[in-house]
Amino acid sequence: MKYFAGLDVSLEETSICIVDETGRIVKEARALSDPQALCDALKGTGLPLERIGLEACSLTAWLHDGLHAEGLPATCIETRQANAAMKTMPNKTDRNDARALAQIMRTGWYRQVHVKSRQCRLWRSLLVARRTVLNEMRSIENVVRAILREAGVKLGLPSRSAFAGRVRELTGADAEVMAMVEPLLAILGVMLREFARLTKQVLDIVRNEEVCRRLKSAPGVGPITALAFRATIDRPERFGSSQAVGAHLGLTPARYQSGETDIQGKVSRCGDELARTALYEAAHTLLVRSKKWSSLRAWGMNIARRRGMARARVAVARKLAVILHRMWADATEFRFGKEPVHLAA
Repeated sequence: MKYFAGLDVSLEETSICIVDETGRIVKEARALSDPQALCDALKGTGLPLERIGLEACSLTAWLHDGLHAEGLPATCIETRQANAAMKTMPNKTDRNDARALAQIMRTGWYRQVHVKSRQCRLWRSLLVARRTVLNEMRSIENVVRAILREAGVKLGLPSRSAFAGRVRELTGADAEVMAMVEPLLAILGVMLREFARLTKQVLDIVRNEEVCRRLKSAPGVGPITALAFRATIDRPERFGSSQAVGAHLGLTPARYQSGETDIQGKVSRCGDELARTALYEAAHTLLVRSKKWSSLRAWGMNIARRRGMARARVAVARKLAVILHRMWADATEFRFGKEPVHLAA
């Protein structure tokens, strides 16, 4: 007899449900959301578990690695697909969710999610921390600009490092405005310093990481894009084809078909948003700022002339994802191609 387990993970406790191959519930329990506590609860049943399923969440990687270390067949499944099955339950409870997950594992109606290595998860956390600081700095700068506009002061477009000095230069004589703005400028100074520290960590990692150095040979790809792509893909061999990377990152059009209706919409935007944004910015840099000729830039500019720059950026980002994956898998650097004679002239 085969047995299957479903784990509905929450921050403090996890609901456990075990069913046999006929779908009959054999055991239900609750345990702390800790790898050791879950291992003790599952092994304590004495049942030979065929598969153990848990949804992708913030604790999944930690629990997944802990269960695998104890020899348990844990599988991380896609959240959207699991939610579709859970909606068949009339009542939304942790117990019912665990039951639904157990039945999903029994029937095999699930899509397995790749759990990245700990190093890739740490790299991604570093990029998220850096981006969060950058976004908060922009928010505070916008607040300062709004306060100055109330006083009739137009700040212009100073660089981030010269922002505080320019504000003090324009409003230093207005004591009331400076009383409001000075604390914000002090916060910006601290954030700017810590932002530089986080950026230096990214640069140090990319400098010592062989794959990132290879990815940077592609035009438009800088340290942030290289590390974001490296941390998101983790292992290139998990994709059967490089063409699948564009769809994995949400850079391919979504499609809705039903009977005579067949609609091809905008890009799906599924997958990792951090890597997708980095590739889009790299595509913009390649098309707008890059001066060196490459076959990829020529292809993108041809699309821009026919379909517009916005669609060209998305197309180049998708193509760039495919190229970066192939460069990584083949251990080769970017080949710029031979420049046409009429362009060289």
